[in-house]
Amino acid sequence: MHEPIGFIGLGNVGSKLAKNLINKKFKLYLFDKNKKIYHKFKKRNIIACDSLEELVKNTKIIITCLPSPKTVNDVILSILPLINKNHLWIEMSTTDKDKMIYLSKLFIKNEGNVLEAPITGGEHRASSGNISILTAGDKKSFKRAFPYLALMGHQILYCGKIGNASILKVLTNYLASLHLLGIGETLAVAKKNNIDLALTYKAIKISSGNSFVNETETKVILGGSYDVGFTMDLVNKDLNLFYKLAKASKIPLDLTKIVKKKFYHGMVKNGKRSFSTSIVKLIENKCNTKLRAKNFPKKLLDDNKKQKGIEIKYHE
Repeated sequence: MHEPIGFIGLGNVGSKLAKNLINKKFKLYLFDKNKKIYHKFKKRNIIACDSLEELVKNTKIIITCLPSPKTVNDVILSILPLINKNHLWIEMSTTDKDKMIYLSKLFIKNEGNVLEAPITGGEHRASSGNISILTAGDKKSFKRAFPYLALMGHQILYCGKIGNASILKVLTNYLASLHLLGIGETLAVAKKNNIDLALTYKAIKISSGNSFVNETETKVILGGSYDVGFTMDLVNKDLNLFYKLAKASKIPLDLTKIVKKKFYHGMVKNGKRSFSTSIVKLIENKCNTKLRAKNFPKKLLDDNKKQKGIEIKYHE
């Protein structure tokens, strides 16, 4: 496992994933249009590239973690002339299924190999290397990529053909958005009925109403920072992707339309770069209250040590 790796996109999540790939045995090639981001990797075993061309020419594994389908599209189209049979593109963004399929066909036409591998499970787990990864593509690419994915994540699920992982990532993000709205309204009802919110959190945690969102994002809401590292522009992008999928499948969209409208309003009110959890501020403002409790963190941390990357099996 000594293939030269290039990592494109060093934002909130990308920089954390990249750091888990760095070791003393080989250098990691990095590229981001914001060159100031390279200071995060000072004194690390990396090569900060001045161009995408420099990165592609010096690597065989190319990992992208980018903020939008358009950015993914622009990057891949720009590097296609440089791609050959030695290259494996691992796409870790949350992107559009149709665009992913289209770009993968172009990449493969140039004799390259492709694996989509969006991550899920919270930014704090990207730091610890315990994030979950949904993958799709041919099995050969999956096996080749697995040692690198195992450095960045813990539970790794193979989902079949290209496009499947993108669909599943959008579905899970939609559910998380639903849960977040429900948590905000639930906490507000508890507060107005004079139930301590720390007690409410514990009750939900041991109940049938518990969720990953409650166990993580509720903490920083009650702590007052709302800091989940995931922003309003991104949650709106993901909801639009879900809406596109559902509409194409002619699924009734009553609930989707409400959630989509709520988060768009939240982005307008709180700003594109406000945290997704700030949707709860709209509920607080309408109720003229603050949903706070003592001894809750300002920042989510994964205190667990890095767990071994494993493939999660399922029965077809």
